[in-house]
Amino acid sequence: MELLLVFLIGVLYASGVFLILRRSMVHLLIGIILLGNATNILIFLLGNITKGKPPIIPENLKVFNDIYADPIPQALILTAIVISFGLTSFAIVLLKRVYALVGSDDLDDLNTPEEEDI
Repeated sequence: MELLLVFLIGVLYASGVFLILRRSMVHLLIGIILLGNATNILIFLLGNITKGKPPIIPENLKVFNDIYADPIPQALILTAIVISFGLTSFAIVLLKRVYALVGSDDLDDLNTPEEEDI
């Protein structure tokens, strides 16, 4: 299972970097989304996949020796999902506005000054 996730992380990072290097703004946005998802899976993998009980210590125990799922990576991933959703929403609105003004999603069209059109 962990080897499959490592392979998936590599594919997501590679495809995300490939899409970020494209000229289209839509490809740039999809590449950023893929990089965010790959990072979430990486954090999940580094937190050790454990099928166990929640980390709640009963009152009669002084030391918890049972197998438990670590809540810290889960909290980090949840926070990263919320942040990436906000970033994606803002980028979609910004992309829509730029497309309405420029009429193209090519990044090279944004670099040309308007004085050249005269």
